[in-house]
Amino acid sequence: MTNTTDTDRERIRRVLDELYAARFNGELDRLAALFAKTAQFRISGSSDGKPIAISVSDGAQIRGWLAVLLKSFSLSRHEVLTRVIDGNRAAVHWRAVIHSRITGVSVATELMDLVEISGDQISSYVEFFAPV
Repeated sequence: MTNTTDTDRERIRRVLDELYAARFNGELDRLAALFAKTAQFRISGSSDGKPIAISVSDGAQIRGWLAVLLKSFSLSRHEVLTRVIDGNRAAVHWRAVIHSRITGVSVATELMDLVEISGDQISSYVEFFAPV
């Protein structure tokens, strides 16, 4: 007999795996398709002592910001430190080296993503980041 909780956990794990694979491979269409049309999308942190904050809740705006992120930054040495799934929510603590395609600078960074998933799409995505 299949446990519903295990099935939900696997579904969320698959969405998270798809999210990070699309992000690291720079696949905008694949990445944007993971977000619901009315998803909440927030990114907050500091880079070079300058605060950065993005907050949108419209599919077209999310796609626009994802395009900017993919065009401006590449990621390497991705490592998931902790992943916790509770119901339809997940918290992922990870690190990567983020390379700015604009300045040419690479910075080791730790990130914390708080993700809520409805069905097979992300309904809320909040990311906090800080250089290490």
